[in-house]
Amino acid sequence: KTAEMKEKEVQKEIELMPEFDLSLPANLARGSYHPVTIVQRQCEQIFKSMGFTVEDYPEVVTDYECFESVNVPKDHPARDMQDTYYLTNGQLLKSQTSAAQNAILRKYKDELINNGTPIKAIFPGRCFRNEATDACHENTFFQMEGMMVGNDISISNLIYFMKTMLSEVFQKDIKVRLRPGFFPFVEPGFELDISCLICGGEGCPSCKHSGWLELCPCGMIHPEVLRMGGIDPDKYTGFAFGLGLTRLVMMKYGIKDIRDLNGGSLKAMSQFTDDE
Repeated sequence: KTAEMKEKEVQKEIELMPEFDLSLPANLARGSYHPVTIVQRQCEQIFKSMGFTVEDYPEVVTDYECFESVNVPKDHPARDMQDTYYLTNGQLLKSQTSAAQNAILRKYKDELINNGTPIKAIFPGRCFRNEATDACHENTFFQMEGMMVGNDISISNLIYFMKTMLSEVFQKDIKVRLRPGFFPFVEPGFELDISCLICGGEGCPSCKHSGWLELCPCGMIHPEVLRMGGIDPDKYTGFAFGLGLTRLVMMKYGIKDIRDLNGGSLKAMSQFTDDE
């Protein structure tokens, strides 16, 4: 009897359904990729063409992964600049893609030591910081970490790869500058700045009226970081960089406020995306 009643309900729904006209044109409206996704995939292809592997890493990490393994001990003042979101189990939402460095070094160290194959990897991801928001700061943003470790790796290699990547992304020569910067996981450390493409270097809220936008903290990997990754710093050297993907998107598409990228406005985002 139950089956009979269910069958009657199905037939009733069929009878009430409107007729479907197969001759009607299809609705071709569809979604598109977020600008960050488009630029991330573009950067991944560029680095793949230069021999880098693309790695993935969790957004929830341990304190050791995010800080201690990259030479930031518990009492280090650099932690104040990355006040982040801690969970009740002691883990945290990663404040930097550098949290993957130790795992990547350990993953490929045997190939480096036994075969002499350089470690070349990038690992993009979303980062979180308990931060006051403004036109160029957001509490959720995207980075792309990269590193290369091998024999006789120098700052010249770092500059070459970054210049190549930026020229490919923007399809033109980009004015950049290196200035000294302190980061516990690199020595020496630099800030790679890019001339603000929104204001043409004249100064605007996005670049804090300086004409330059900080794009990429970088430098030579600190010996202690290599050592914690199982690699002898007396035999091998390497560079690392933390590319600000979100800021790169702002420069590429002329987006003046970083908060627009997380605002959820399809109307705002559709003008920067394509139908890949």
